[in-house]
Amino acid sequence: MPTHPLTLLALGPEDARLAADFVHRLIVELSGDPDIPTSPYREAAADLLGSGRIGGAKALVAGQVAGLILLDDCAAIYAGGRFGEITELYVLPGYRSQGVAARLIGWAVAQGQARGWRRIEVGAPALPEWQRSFDFYRREGFAEVGPRLRRLL
Repeated sequence: MPTHPLTLLALGPEDARLAADFVHRLIVELSGDPDIPTSPYREAAADLLGSGRIGGAKALVAGQVAGLILLDDCAAIYAGGRFGEITELYVLPGYRSQGVAARLIGWAVAQGQARGWRRIEVGAPALPEWQRSFDFYRREGFAEVGPRLRRLL
């Protein structure tokens, strides 16, 4: 656990730049490409957080942002109605394995329960390179349901 108290605060439109910067760090880490531009993430974060289309929380340790989670409110018949999706979850390397991500997941679960969601889904990074991330989600109660595919438009 962090040596200082951990505080969770809901994100607002004023946190768009912070969210974009954390998502950019996540994408760079997952892809291994440090040359990915930040500007598309900043535009998307401003739009999505500003419109209320997505929400999330930031984790602060001693007043410093240590991690961030973003959620999307979704709906599907297979899910029995409304559900949530963790679209991004990132904890700064120096705060990993200290309970920050678990607290952010707990926040997401509480949000989902309050909103009447039937489930929360998350796309874990590819195995075996990201086995620790996959194992973390399993420990947090997520079950594997198969691969996710995408088609860029």
